[in-house]
Amino acid sequence: NSVIPGGPSEKVGLMAGDRIVMVNDSLFAGKDLTNEKAMRNLKGPKGSQVKLGVKRATEKELLEFTITRGDIPQNTIDAAYMVDDDYGYIQISKFGRTTHVELLNAIAQLSHEKCKGLIIDLRDNTGGYMEAATRMVNEFLPEGKLIVYTHGRKYPRMEEYANGTGSCQKLPLVVLVNESSASASEIFAGAIQDNDRGTIVGRRSFGKGLVQQPIDFSDGSAIRLTIARYYTPSGRCIQRPYENGKDSKYEMDWITRYEHGEFFSKDSIKLDEKLRYSTGLGRPVYGGGGIMPDVFVPQDTTGVSSYLIEVSNKGLILQFSFQYTDCNRTKLSEYNNEVDLLKYLRHQGVVEQFVRFADSKGVKRRNLLIHKSYKLLERSIYGNIIYNILGREQYIRYINQSDATVKKALDILERGEAFPKAPEATPIIEDKKDDGKERRTAQADSFVEDPTQLFRYASVC
Repeated sequence: NSVIPGGPSEKVGLMAGDRIVMVNDSLFAGKDLTNEKAMRNLKGPKGSQVKLGVKRATEKELLEFTITRGDIPQNTIDAAYMVDDDYGYIQISKFGRTTHVELLNAIAQLSHEKCKGLIIDLRDNTGGYMEAATRMVNEFLPEGKLIVYTHGRKYPRMEEYANGTGSCQKLPLVVLVNESSASASEIFAGAIQDNDRGTIVGRRSFGKGLVQQPIDFSDGSAIRLTIARYYTPSGRCIQRPYENGKDSKYEMDWITRYEHGEFFSKDSIKLDEKLRYSTGLGRPVYGGGGIMPDVFVPQDTTGVSSYLIEVSNKGLILQFSFQYTDCNRTKLSEYNNEVDLLKYLRHQGVVEQFVRFADSKGVKRRNLLIHKSYKLLERSIYGNIIYNILGREQYIRYINQSDATVKKALDILERGEAFPKAPEATPIIEDKKDDGKERRTAQADSFVEDPTQLFRYASVC
């Protein structure tokens, strides 16, 4: 539906919405066309050519393009923009070879716009290159701070430290994570948290932190042997625990969290004092797998209905959004930002058009449920249309306007609370017993100023 910016297709003039109907003079359509067949016909060695016949909605005849195959840019930063006049936002979808360079470019762009604080969004980032994560962390930590270490039963401890060349060592920072943030994302979040460099906001991360060594065999096959685990600076193991013989329990952990309500309530988190660690400032953090955020933001289910679930599961929202975009592309393309495009869409009765479309696909109109889910339907449909016309960054800008986690992060920055503070000193109480002896005792959990914030220091084991 869209053309990758900077890729071979864009360079020859292909546009979003173009339909490929011919490849090298052979018909490229019909029921027999699969994704595998499409990739086999379109992909090829770098420098080779492929001839395409394209149907464009505004043209009567097929358009012909000859594309020289080449490298396809794989950007890992999906959005970098100013949320308001003072604070910037960067969303990183994965950690690749270019991530560090992309981050530096994004920071430079935001700095030019007078950025005073930063939100880094690692939600749904499943990881990638560890080196990219450590280089990113290095931009925020002072010299000599431990970033991560690895250790195994037969594998010596290896440590990674910040070298002091970071460009953002004093910039207020908030990092967003959720249950799908894994591996390199957890290395980044754990280093920021344990060094008290910024505030982690969201929900407990996935818990994937294994070092694996590939071993190749002569027949071309290979195995990956786990030789060590990743640990945060405080000593927490990122990898969630696994007990031999309990494979199903390990594999179902994510679903178990959901069923136990961990995504929705901080009270569902159970702490194990045996796995309690301390950050540099003495703030308690807990091991047991994954990174527990300092500030918990529950998953919002307000407005969810059986109607919304059905149309989403059947892919009808995506289908309608594409068809609507395709039929109205000329008009929609007149708008070059999400604000103006939204103003237009809000006067077009798009949700009502979708309800009629869903009805034609077998999902009957249910007015009460539609009313309950109206805002979510509107948000999803508008978001997809914006994505189709303006691209991913403009889509993210729109979605973030109503994102509770982004709002919480912005609130933390505005209140000047991005840099964690040391827990208050524990007062000493002289407790005189009946035998006349004096004993000094500490008030437990006196560092928590607000009982509702207990979750800030929690983790699951």
